[in-house]
Amino acid sequence: MIKLKVFKELYNYRELLKTNIKKEIRGKYKGSWLGVIWTFLNPLLMLAVYAIVFPYILRVDVENYTIFMIVALIPWNFFTTAIQTGTGSVVANGNILKKVYFPREIIPISITTSQLINFLITCIIVTIFIIVSGVGFSIHLLLFPILVLIQYMLTLGLTFILSALTVFIRDVSHFISVILMLGFYATPIVYLGSMLPEKFQIFLKLNPMAQLVEAYRAILYYHKFPDIKMMTIWGIGSFIILIIGYLIFKKLEKSFVEEL
Repeated sequence: MIKLKVFKELYNYRELLKTNIKKEIRGKYKGSWLGVIWTFLNPLLMLAVYAIVFPYILRVDVENYTIFMIVALIPWNFFTTAIQTGTGSVVANGNILKKVYFPREIIPISITTSQLINFLITCIIVTIFIIVSGVGFSIHLLLFPILVLIQYMLTLGLTFILSALTVFIRDVSHFISVILMLGFYATPIVYLGSMLPEKFQIFLKLNPMAQLVEAYRAILYYHKFPDIKMMTIWGIGSFIILIIGYLIFKKLEKSFVEEL
C-alpha cells in the first residue's frame, strides 16, 4: 500500500517533478551567455584539464590514460555533484515547503535526476573521446544501463538521508564536503586500484563508488565483464539504501516545516 501511494503521488505531481528537473538543469547557467551549452562545455574543459595535468603529475604507466581516467571520473562527478547539491536541497527550498504542499521527496528526486541527465549528456562527450582515441566499444557496453541504475539508486538513497538530516543538523553539508574530498583519493579514479597495498584493498571493496568506477572502467576501457559478484552485492545494497533512505526521509519530513 505504501509503495503504491508513493508512485501514485509522484504520478499526480509528475508535472511539478518535470518542471523541477528542468529548473535544476537550466537554473545552474541562468543569466550566462551560453546557457545550457555549458552542460557540454563544462565537462569538456574539465576533461581537457585532467587529460593534460594528471598524466604528467602522477605518471601512471597506463595506455590511453585519458580514457582510463575519464570513464571513472565522470560517474564520480555525477555522484559528488548530486550529493553536494542534494544535501542542502530541502533547506534551500524551505520557504516553498512552508507555503505549498507537494510530496517532499520530489526535491531530492529532482536533484538526483537532473544530475543523472547531466551525466548522460557528458557521456556523449566521453563517447567521442573513446572513439577518437581508438579504444572503441565492445558488447560489454550493454551492462552500462545496469551500472547507471545501481549508481542512481545509491545516490538517491543517500540524498534522501542527507537532505533530511541537514534540516536538523546544518553541519552535515560541511562534513559531506570533506568526506567527498577524501573519497576522491580513496577511489581509484586517477590511479590503478592494484597500486594500493593488499591491506588497503578491503577499503576498496567497502567503497561502493570504488566498485562502480572499476565496473565502468571494465566495460568501457578494458572491454571485459566487471566483478559480477561485487556488482550483485552493491546492486542489492543500493536498492536497500534507497528504501532505507526513503523511509528515513518520510519519517523526518513531518518536522521539516517547524525546523525550517
